Amino acid sequence: MSRVINPDSVGKERTRLTKGIVLCIRELAKQTAVTPDAKDMTAYIALALQSISEGIDVSVVAWEKRDYWVKADKFRMEWMWAGQLAQKMKSAVLSDDWAAIAMLIPQIASRFGKVIVSDNHRLGKPWVGAYTLLALHRKL
Repeated sequence: MSRVINPDSVGKERTRLTKGIVLCIRELAKQTAVTPDAKDMTAYIALALQSISEGIDVSVVAWEKRDYWVKADKFRMEWMWAGQLAQKMKSAVLSDDWAAIAMLIPQIASRFGKVIVSDNHRLGKPWVGAYTLLALHRKL
């Protein structure tokens, strides 16, 4: 019997989200004023970081089944910042605190310094409609 491979694993989702965040940071650097597109980009970054943070425990389950506790804990510690920055970013975006956003973006960018997104990417514009989605999450 052959192995069943999940093409939509949490690791692949995390990779896609990190590339989307890097792309958003690039596009935000080009912005000169606060536009609805800039709000969507910052909201996407907050939602993507939150999604990454939620997927960490799912990724670690396989290591914990094999008793690789040290590896699992190390991985959790490496990504612990994602949840913290997601909360800060989310509250800053929802309160339109662009000074706080300007302080958070370099912190996030420094974490993704090694992520490479080519100019000919297939990601499109993943941030479209993210601000309304974030506002809906606030109401829930």
